[in-house]
Amino acid sequence: MDVITIGETMAAFVPRQRGLLRYNNTYDIRIAGAESNLAIGLSKLGHDAGWFSSVGNDEFGHFIINQIRSEGVDTSRVMIDSQHHTGIMFKEIHPGKDTSVYYYRSDSAASYISAEQLPWDYIEQADIIHLTGITPILSESLKKAVFCILERMDGRNMISFDPNIRKKLWGSNDYSKLLREIGDRCSVLMLGLEEAKVIYGTDKPDVLADELYKNNRLQFLAIKDGGNGADVYDGRKHYHIPPFKCSPEDMIGAGDAFNAAFLAGILEGKDLYTCGKMGGIAGTMATEVSGDTEGYPFREQMEYCLNGIPGEVFR
Repeated sequence: MDVITIGETMAAFVPRQRGLLRYNNTYDIRIAGAESNLAIGLSKLGHDAGWFSSVGNDEFGHFIINQIRSEGVDTSRVMIDSQHHTGIMFKEIHPGKDTSVYYYRSDSAASYISAEQLPWDYIEQADIIHLTGITPILSESLKKAVFCILERMDGRNMISFDPNIRKKLWGSNDYSKLLREIGDRCSVLMLGLEEAKVIYGTDKPDVLADELYKNNRLQFLAIKDGGNGADVYDGRKHYHIPPFKCSPEDMIGAGDAFNAAFLAGILEGKDLYTCGKMGGIAGTMATEVSGDTEGYPFREQMEYCLNGIPGEVFR
């Protein structure tokens, strides 16, 4: 397995009309989860990806497994919990504004995953283990599981991390120290510029890179800034990845798409600039559809963009 991701995926209800949900009564059901998004992105690019989690023994849980498996992601170790429900969420889409999200994930099956349930034989055989900052704040048992992975895999596997700050999940708590602690123990760190400000107190990429590379564990750093592009580092080189032209519809899932393609480049031994460019292409394409992963590029699309017209993406 090239990459294994660990985290919750929810059934996502997406309204067919824009505006307040109180005026909507028709929805499409999709899936939503940063970790499974990344696994799907890698699978579309031709890599072996696995997703480990727990879902309820309900129709939403089986729907999630079917959808993720249909994209070529290995779901063979996903647990089915008959005692707890699958998490769900609702999107609220406003023209010209960020999409609002409403979570109903308290006491979900995934939040009850414990360190004792981790499939070590499965996790240890991956080249890269990907974690997010969502998982350890969902429950105390998940936080312990995440740190158990960090301790056991230290120096054995490449660990990638995206803080994926979700302020609605934070509530009145401040988890920045926790996310810094996890980031300090990873070899690949991918985060948004706004997240850098919250966690590390700076939104200047070079300043952040200088500080982070004092940690000898860090190998690759990607700082994402939406429509302004991204900056990528490997401790020796730095490149700014300019934005690609697009007609954005929904920004959700773009960061996960960037992460998946950036990791794909690393796995393929690409040079740093190409890794960053792959991330930029995937993130751009993700924004042009309303679903989280429906716009993620396939291998042939990625190759076209890498070798095609500068500044353009495949259509």
